[in-house]
Amino acid sequence: MLIEGKVAIVTGAASGIGRATAEMLAQKGVKGIGLVDMSESVEELAREINEANPGNPARAFIGDTTSSEFRKSVFNSMRDSFGAVGILVPAAGITRDAIAVKMNRESGEASIYPEEKFRLVTEVNLVAPIYWSLELVAQQAEERAERGLNKWDPEEGMQGAVVFIGSVASQGNKGQVAYASAKAGLEGATATLSKEAIFHGVRCGIIHPGFTDTPMVRAMGEEKVKEYILPYTEIQRLVRPDEIADAICFMISNSAVSGALWADAGWHPHP
Repeated sequence: MLIEGKVAIVTGAASGIGRATAEMLAQKGVKGIGLVDMSESVEELAREINEANPGNPARAFIGDTTSSEFRKSVFNSMRDSFGAVGILVPAAGITRDAIAVKMNRESGEASIYPEEKFRLVTEVNLVAPIYWSLELVAQQAEERAERGLNKWDPEEGMQGAVVFIGSVASQGNKGQVAYASAKAGLEGATATLSKEAIFHGVRCGIIHPGFTDTPMVRAMGEEKVKEYILPYTEIQRLVRPDEIADAICFMISNSAVSGALWADAGWHPHP
């Protein structure tokens, strides 16, 4: 599928993988790109992209990706400005790490990972990405209906692509019971939507990045990165966001690539 001329949306676009992906999609000639984030810095990114690319393709949207009203408004705005959205990279994510059950040695009591944190993490990292992808599929289906088309025909070429952001944590990682559950859940969503969305000419895939040089990973602290990440990563460094963005664009443009792609830099969980 050609990236050039398509309409794209990237959530979590203000930093990290989302920002790198947005910049690369713009460089590859998207007709329009929606930059979604809760941070106002996404407006500066939109200005930078528009200064570097003819046609002012970037639009900034500040809001909560878990809000269905916000989600619909972004898709409707992009369709009104550029046409049906054909590329989605829902990269917005959060962590709230803690051991699932932790003992207090003094009191002898066990504390359980807070349920409200589990719900928040899965809402942002699992539920929201799925529903943003459904919005794209729905928009493509409606656009096809307007043209009198029903089931997609391979001769048409691919109409859309969704790339979910998984994680090596989906294999299990200490202290990430909520995050790992959400990322593993995206695998099931990818497998199911791949079977359904292709009816409308939309492909779905998932990329599992290794530990990437993003604010989320840096927030772990330099000592934890040196002790728990780098020794178990084959290339002995954090993955660069642009390396993940390049892999995402590869998944979008190469229709033979399906399922999951691991961009983990050879990381393996420590004992």
